[in-house]
Amino acid sequence: MTNIVLQLSKEEINKVQSYYASDRIERNAPGVVFAAKLVDTAITVYKSGKVMFQGAGALRESGRFGVADEATVKKGNGAKGDTLPENFSTLSVIGSDETGTGDYFGPVTVAAVYVPANQIALVEELGVKDSKQLTDDYMRKIAPDLMKACVHSILTLRNDKYNTIQAKGYSQGKIKAMMHNQALKNVLTKMTPEKPAYILIDQFAERNTYYNYLQNEKELVRENVLFSTKAENLHVAVATASILARYAFLKEMDRLADIIGFPLQKGASGKVDEMAARILAKHGETTLKSISKWHFANTEKAKTLLRKKAQD
Repeated sequence: MTNIVLQLSKEEINKVQSYYASDRIERNAPGVVFAAKLVDTAITVYKSGKVMFQGAGALRESGRFGVADEATVKKGNGAKGDTLPENFSTLSVIGSDETGTGDYFGPVTVAAVYVPANQIALVEELGVKDSKQLTDDYMRKIAPDLMKACVHSILTLRNDKYNTIQAKGYSQGKIKAMMHNQALKNVLTKMTPEKPAYILIDQFAERNTYYNYLQNEKELVRENVLFSTKAENLHVAVATASILARYAFLKEMDRLADIIGFPLQKGASGKVDEMAARILAKHGETTLKSISKWHFANTEKAKTLLRKKAQD
């Protein structure tokens, strides 16, 4: 388990508590002044001013509030996957990443972006770094400029189509692989005849598993394809793809919020269950299904909450 500790000021700690207010949980351990729980991360604030982030999303969440010293990160937190050339971060690369797969509400989005070597400095100047260290508001701000500057493809799989495909037996892994492959094809087509030195996919499956998902596809992108976890830290092309995927996710969440009448809770926590139950009661099952990943456990939890409320 990844474990990151930051030493923060009182002002910064107030920001942490405000940011995770809706995910707060009770913890009575000595020295603990605040605790929150996300799907993949636990956040604990101590009287000493230290804030601990634990779990798969620890690097992402801690990055919102500061840069962790290497000594605060447990070994085993490094990127895993293919061995990259030593000068990889300076090469012309197509990067691809996705978001939304762990959120009950909203779409799955995938973006692929080409950043040639002579544009790396420009992209960095536009504000790109690890997107998990950027706020949603900041990504909304810089994404349009990045889209103008870079050859890219963004795919948004809305909930209605996602639920239809998933009901046919497609796993999330297969869905993501198909979307990555299509986005990469789109970018390569726009680049023709130019070719990247490499393609880097933010790894969500081993190479053989990824291509097994795509065994029935007519066109596969295979040439010079590399896989690595934490790929947004390895090349700005993946960091940019991550930002554009998040931007597309947020835009679709805005559209859904307009339909429902209020912003939708991200993630898949108990807060999501409560919101889903509220939507189910007011708008019915058809509407809830149209804005959610219906197969998630949150659906049955929302129904249970609604039944309990009716019995009270």
